[in-house]
Parts: sequence; C-alpha cells; structure tokens
Amino acid sequence: MATEYYIGLMSGTSLDGIDAGLYDFSKKQARVINFYYQPYSQKIKQKIHALSNTYHAISLSDFGELDSLLGTLYAEACINLLRQSDINASAIKAIGSHGQTICHSPYSKTPFTLQIGDPSIISQKTQITTVADFRRKDIAAGGQGAPLVPAFHRALFHSPTENRVIVNIGGIANVTLLPKDLHQNILGFDTGPGNTLMDYWIYTHQNLHYDVGGHWAATGKVQPRLLKHLKNDPYFSTLPPKSTGPEYFSASWLNHKLAKQPICKTEDIQRSLCQLTAETISDAIQKFAPKTDKVFICGGGIHNQTLLQALKAQLNLPVVSTETEGVHPDQVEAMAFAWLAKQTMQGLTGNLPETTGAKEAVILGGIYQA
Repeated sequence: MATEYYIGLMSGTSLDGIDAGLYDFSKKQARVINFYYQPYSQKIKQKIHALSNTYHAISLSDFGELDSLLGTLYAEACINLLRQSDINASAIKAIGSHGQTICHSPYSKTPFTLQIGDPSIISQKTQITTVADFRRKDIAAGGQGAPLVPAFHRALFHSPTENRVIVNIGGIANVTLLPKDLHQNILGFDTGPGNTLMDYWIYTHQNLHYDVGGHWAATGKVQPRLLKHLKNDPYFSTLPPKSTGPEYFSASWLNHKLAKQPICKTEDIQRSLCQLTAETISDAIQKFAPKTDKVFICGGGIHNQTLLQALKAQLNLPVVSTETEGVHPDQVEAMAFAWLAKQTMQGLTGNLPETTGAKEAVILGGIYQA
C-alpha cells in the first residue's frame, strides 16, 4: 500500500516552540514516522507576547513581520524534520499548519480568531502544499473555531469497550469526551487555564519559563479562599460549546483576582493555580462524563507531576498518558493538524458541530499549493 505522508505543525498558547511531526495515514491505524521540536528564541517569544494577550493598538508593520518570520520558522522546522527523516519533500501529501494564535475572540459582536505564520511562505520554501487557517471556517459556519481536535481524537482514540476522556493540557486545557457508543454525541471544550497562569507566575517570580515537574508548586499549599475566588469566574459555569484563550485567562485576569484577596506566599499562589487547573478539568469530566472509565493526558501539562497528582486525586479514575495508545503526549496536537490537513485535501469535513457550536460540519482551512 502506498504511503500517505502528512506533516503537522503546532505552536500552542504556551509559546514554547514549534512541534513538527511526520505521520503516515495510509492504514487505519495512523503511524508516527518522526518528530522534530524547534524551540522559540526569547526574541520570538517577546514578539509574540507583544502582539497577543492584549486588545490595545498594534503596529501593522510588527504584525506583518512576525507573520512572515513565523512562516519562515515553520518552513525551516519542516525542512529539518524531512532531513532528520531522510525523506524527500515530494513524498509529502501536505503540511497542516495550525499557526500561532494571536487572538481568539469567539464571543465578540463579530466573532473572530487569528492565527499567523504565513502559509504561502511555508509552501514556497518547502515545496509542499500547505493547509492552514483551519479555525476561521468553523467560525464562518457559526462555531467558535475551537476545539478542532475532537474529530481527530475520535478517529484515533475511540474505544468500543470503554468511555474515554482525552485531556490536552497546553496553555489552555481542553477535553474530548468519547463515549464507547458512537451513536452518542461527542463533547469537546476548553475547560479553562492549563499551564498559562502557572507559566506567567513562575516567570514573574522565578524568572523561569515553566515550573519543571511542578516542583515549585509542590513547595506551596493550596489556599482554599483564593481557589474558590478563582473558580467563581463565570467561564467555568458556562455550558459548552465554549472555548477560551490566554487573552482571557491573562496576567491581568490573575492580578485583578489577587488584588481582591489577602496576600499569599508566591509558592502558595503557584500551588493554588495548579489546583485550579486540576479541579476545573476534573469538574468538567465529572459533570459531563460521569461514566468515564479512563482518562488520557496529552500536552505539556503531563510533565507537571504536581498537577497530575492533583488531577488523579480529584478524579479517582485511571489517568494515563496517550503514549499507552501509541502517540507520545507531546505529539498529539501536531498529529491532529496533519490529520485535519488530510481531511481537507480529501474534501472531508474536520469539525464536529456539537463541540464547536457550528451550524454544520465543514471542510476546514485554505489550501496553498506548492
């Protein structure tokens, strides 16, 4: 059987770097061929931060330059992946590029979402057809543009013998609820902050980009009053479909909340933020999928042991890595956008209206020919 090689590119809300994965979809069980990670430089991170997480005026020149620069970096990641894999670009059907989210605003008067990283540059420099701008088509169909991974989760992780939940913990956390009975609706939504608030807090007070292993959080104690105050945010009680981003759960959001609370030790705040992520994920699972048999974790949050321990304690369910199903937890989202590119190239829909709120299932993204 001929191979069906696709590349998936993902750079998420944690702003750590670019995940580039090479996958073969020629058989029913997708196959991981290779993976390449390209971290963002501090300069790039600062440029992204300057354009995102804010609604103040930005320079069109800065916007255009970063769009072009990210397109070049994405192309370089693909080229390095192919060189590492010893595979020629001509063997690749397409690249699926998520792009870097600058602003996600599904609740505004005129809903929109914006991801940058010029796909014309990617297709030109790699000489591989590129599919990008997936989220805006779902918004055009009346949806929120997120989450888009549930259809992929269904294709890859569904089990006829157990009710499963897939939890992705990136900057923002999201869940996909996969009932064993395919006649039942699949739910998927953002539960709230994943790593984004913890990353901000440790960078502010420890000058570290993330809490390695959750070690700093482990030195603190959960502050029940603060945690309750944080969980009182209306987003957590809003019914799905719903999605959010770091432009909502931002530094301003956190500092505004902290200003109304007694002063706490910085490590206690970190531990409370960790607990916030764990409890909002577990609350969502217990409310919308009470018959869950097993929970699968992917995304950067899986490396935070304090977070995982808190989540396991809240759920009292088997909580395992997606690696038990053959996909490393750091690769799931890149693989999802490779799969979405395949769907688009084959003229197939990629969204699930029940998860995004769209009026209908649609073919996602734009195709940029090599």
